[in-house]
Amino acid sequence: MRAVLDIISIVLDLYIWLLIASAILSWLIAFNVVNTRNQFVAAVAEFLYRITEPVLAPIRRMLPSLGGLDISPIILILIIMFIQRVIAYYIYPNVI
Repeated sequence: MRAVLDIISIVLDLYIWLLIASAILSWLIAFNVVNTRNQFVAAVAEFLYRITEPVLAPIRRMLPSLGGLDISPIILILIIMFIQRVIAYYIYPNVI
């Protein structure tokens, strides 16, 4: 059972990094640092969008409009970190 909890923790860590990459890439695209006409950039952007948007969309619907500032990735990272702490401090020690 501890192996399953370790895998869940690793997946959550990986998802945090995907959220950070998605946010950075969206900034680079918004400021025309990278061009989405490049197939590789377009493929990476599409992948990151498809992997993060299903989780971020409900959070965006609940948050008030902040005038173009999207804090949903930060909220999701905090939620993931909370889940990791709950697993590490309360569930993991009680599993044999």
